[in-house]
Amino acid sequence: MKISAAVLNAPREKFVVEQLDLADPQAGEVRVKIAASGVCHSDWHLATGDTAHPMPAVAGHEGAGVVEAIGGGVSDLSVGDHVILNWAPSCGDCFYCQRGRSNLCDTYTAPIWAGTMLDGKTRLSRNGAPVYHYCGLATFATHVVVPRISVIRIREDVPLESAALVGCAVATGVGAAMYTANVRPGETVAVIGCGGVGLSVLQGASLCGAGIIIAIDANEKKMSIAQTFGATETICSRSPDEIVKKVRDLTGGRGVDHAFEAVGTTSLQELAFAATRPGGTTVFAGLSPMGTSTNLPGAVIARQEKTIKGSYYGTVHAPRDFPMLIDLYAAGKLKLDEMISARWKLEQINEAFAAMLSGDVARGVILM
Repeated sequence: MKISAAVLNAPREKFVVEQLDLADPQAGEVRVKIAASGVCHSDWHLATGDTAHPMPAVAGHEGAGVVEAIGGGVSDLSVGDHVILNWAPSCGDCFYCQRGRSNLCDTYTAPIWAGTMLDGKTRLSRNGAPVYHYCGLATFATHVVVPRISVIRIREDVPLESAALVGCAVATGVGAAMYTANVRPGETVAVIGCGGVGLSVLQGASLCGAGIIIAIDANEKKMSIAQTFGATETICSRSPDEIVKKVRDLTGGRGVDHAFEAVGTTSLQELAFAATRPGGTTVFAGLSPMGTSTNLPGAVIARQEKTIKGSYYGTVHAPRDFPMLIDLYAAGKLKLDEMISARWKLEQINEAFAAMLSGDVARGVILM
């Protein structure tokens, strides 16, 4: 079938919305009509070339929609089901899945990074030539064909534009607090960067019962937003020394139990480490460009027994946690609607990324 998609033909070029051919779902695959797709920095890393990937490609990895067609062997989904797409599918049998770390499943790593389906082929094409799927999803399109394992069915009383955010930002942020850091009631938390992931970390920390929750960002407009999402204190500054001093002033001179970096910038990762108390945990929840390095002092790590953790997809197990997060939203305990600060059509995708980079948008969505 013919679909519309935002194609990235080469790094450092603009997205071009054009018609592509989408093959029918094969055995074990599903076709989904996309309702909404979030605009995320991870897609921008693809556009800049900071993330290496075959081109031309259709980006987009935070999406929700409605099942439209089902391939052979798929018996647990029906046409019309509302679903969120999962960019880190898990097999259930590999070394990591067997140890409860399904977000690190390595069974599907090779085809996902190759931009193909699990059989090594694409379902997207242009004039007979392959077009590659970013994260195995390619949600900047009106329709997608994805592996069944990448589809999470959800309740149908939730707006799909809000549900889409669970597929990346919300799962990553809430999961980072809830699962990666295992924030405990009464503990202190600092979150550096108040975009979609950072706001979700704030919510996750609040859900876990954290006491002092400090939101840190250089954009004054985000301070009131952060308070809406659970921050008890805010720091608006570009000065690392000022930020660390204020964090320590708020925590008895020690620093926080858990500091989260939610942007993916090495200087901010180092700032998060400095804001962490001795014996505390620094969590890198933002995705840094490939090839970048963070300079952390080994002597301080040893003498102060600080722990540094990476958080990939918030350490979530998508089939379990996506429906749970949607239930929290339906119960009024998780904010999704409020996170969407801009909406665009697919044809406006370049404007959407420009707005994201300006720092004035918490999370924007492309509506199909």
